[in-house]
Amino acid sequence: AVIMSMVFRKTLFKKENTPFVMELPPYRMPTIKSTVTHMWDKSRQYLQKMGGIILIASIVIWFLGYFPNNKEKEVVFDNQIEQTSTMFAQNKITEQQKDSIVTGVEIMRTTAHQENSYIGQIGKFIEPVMRPLGFDWKITVSLISGMAAKEIVISTMGVLYPGDPMQQETLQTRLKNETHSDGSPIFITPVVIGFLLFSLIYFPCIATIVAIKEESGSWKWGLFTIVYTTLLAWILAFMAYQIGMML
Repeated sequence: AVIMSMVFRKTLFKKENTPFVMELPPYRMPTIKSTVTHMWDKSRQYLQKMGGIILIASIVIWFLGYFPNNKEKEVVFDNQIEQTSTMFAQNKITEQQKDSIVTGVEIMRTTAHQENSYIGQIGKFIEPVMRPLGFDWKITVSLISGMAAKEIVISTMGVLYPGDPMQQETLQTRLKNETHSDGSPIFITPVVIGFLLFSLIYFPCIATIVAIKEESGSWKWGLFTIVYTTLLAWILAFMAYQIGMML
């Protein structure tokens, strides 16, 4: 932040700003009534945000991840499960083997469905840009959804990383167990650090961009903020991942 402030001060903001003077009111000890009132207002605003933007965004992410349905592929997976049940009924496999096979088929069904869904197609399209950061298409989609509000990144990951529905695993466990096609874990330390840096720095949120536009009186600075923060986030996440992999 200090480095970028110095760069902007010498390039974009060369003019001296007019000093801003504001008279502050005298400080007084807050009363219990005013404290409780402010606590209630802020809590209500947060709950409204949670129940509004984040809920709607989660529904949109779910819709994009659920459709379109490929009935032909669904029939293939159903047939595999039916064959497994038949083999168990004929005592060709044990119940433990049956449950293991069915679980594997369901995971393959979920993976194939996600990759062919609308949100999977979006993520696959953008994935080449994010691959140098160690991000797969699911992480990419989660970050895209965070443009509405950063909190939505987590709820999106909860949708995209369902894990084993029979185990009722936490999101933390599901992320730790997520692997690439070759079996290597996705969320290794360099990826996690890069992901945290990218989430911290990139596109603040739509509400912030609108506020910048209102304060500056032009969309120019709002668009500049989008490009600048996202590019800076990509560079720092790239450095974190590449340096981490070398170490």
